[in-house]
Amino acid sequence: MVNLDTHILVATVKGTLRPNEETVLDDFWVISDIVLWEIAMLEREGRIQPLLNTPSFRRVLDRTEVYPIDWMVARTVRRLDYRSDPADEIIGATSLRWDIPLLTRDSRILASKVVPLALR
Repeated sequence: MVNLDTHILVATVKGTLRPNEETVLDDFWVISDIVLWEIAMLEREGRIQPLLNTPSFRRVLDRTEVYPIDWMVARTVRRLDYRSDPADEIIGATSLRWDIPLLTRDSRILASKVVPLALR
């Protein structure tokens, strides 16, 4: 099981994952629910092409479990050893709370000593 951050989920939908990223993906993925919100915001700002209504996005979501921001995730944010935008902190806290390796390209998160990471 691997937790995908927003940009990795987008790369998965677009088919632009790096070879090393593809090697750590198994058959079951999770995302924090804030990833869906962040994709909507990126679309609204024109930073990515619309994805949420595409068949390829729906196919990816069919194999992805969406984890909610519950009180334990909120508490776990306090344990993070990096500061970033709220979405990235929630994504990292989700991995930490559930002990699920996070697949990310974000340099701040990759420098973390507490978030379980799929790749460094």
